[in-house]
Amino acid sequence: MYALTGGRTTPRSALAMEALVSSATSAQLGPTYPREHRAISELCRQVRSVAEISALLSVPLGVARVLVADMEADGLVRVYQPQLEAGLPDRGLLERVLSGLRRL
Repeated sequence: MYALTGGRTTPRSALAMEALVSSATSAQLGPTYPREHRAISELCRQVRSVAEISALLSVPLGVARVLVADMEADGLVRVYQPQLEAGLPDRGLLERVLSGLRRL
């Protein structure tokens, strides 16, 4: 994991685990990009959360956050951060997360 992130443990920008990510390009990334970037780009053809990306790639959440933030900085993905009112989490979001956890 150290090699994937270049030793970094925090992303370049604040990135919530529930932030939604979509691919910024319709073309497949070529072999000049790291395998993980290509995998994230493919996964994000459908909008996915950072937590989903982490789970689907079987990498720690911190690693997924660093990779997604790097890809956003390079213009490879678009990130949609959740809107928080006065620093508080959205009640609807929390209820959806709880519902999803109960289904597991």
